[in-house]
Amino acid sequence: MWDATQYLRFGGERARPFSDLLARVGPDKPGFVIDMGCGPGNLTAWLAERWPSASVLGVDSSPEMIEAAREHDAPGLSFMRDDVRYWKPQAMPDVIVSNAVLQWVPEHRELLAEWAGWLCAGGWLGIQVPGNFEQPSHAIMRELAGSPRWSALLRDVNLTRQSADPADYAELLARAGCEVDAWETTYLHILHGDNPVLEWIKGTGLRPVLDVLDDEQAADFLAEYGERLRVAYPPRPFGTVFPFRRVFAVAHRPG
Repeated sequence: MWDATQYLRFGGERARPFSDLLARVGPDKPGFVIDMGCGPGNLTAWLAERWPSASVLGVDSSPEMIEAAREHDAPGLSFMRDDVRYWKPQAMPDVIVSNAVLQWVPEHRELLAEWAGWLCAGGWLGIQVPGNFEQPSHAIMRELAGSPRWSALLRDVNLTRQSADPADYAELLARAGCEVDAWETTYLHILHGDNPVLEWIKGTGLRPVLDVLDDEQAADFLAEYGERLRVAYPPRPFGTVFPFRRVFAVAHRPG
């Protein structure tokens, strides 16, 4: 179960990659804009602000996220609960964006090629996916989930998967007939509070783990995981440094 409040604890840091992505998505007056995996809708509302004449639709499978998203109100802005793997548009979109979603989809390369095929002439597709799968935050989680204490309970849990590299997305989208701009950025977030990396991941990567554990089990897992995170990401006088690599791709279908 997703928790929009927990997710938004670091809303500013999570929004920055979306802003960097959107800066390279170029239409002036699109008619139909889709946010695939819109989460709590705060960033979808940015799309409505940028393109006030557009019909902007956010799609997400989480009822908790869609409930939070529907608190945002702007002309042309709407939200729909559905799975981005299966949802199909009723009209050809001018813009599709997807921010930190595709790492949850095992066959996301095939899905991305399908989305590119939806674009109208002159349309734009922009994606951002985390690329920090090998960082301590995720390596420690996988090690714990596979340990004797937790493996029986968590063996069927699907943790986030690795993104592709920028060159992979560039080739995939170029083969789909698009002009492509692909890159990566490592952000150095300075987080504050007690064990803030744990609090960050409680809003994202830990959700599948916490969903299958009861309250006592979850508390034990968080205690063990949290102590290891403190060692991997030690607090400093100015805060805790949390490096976060992200991968971007923007595709434009020529008009």
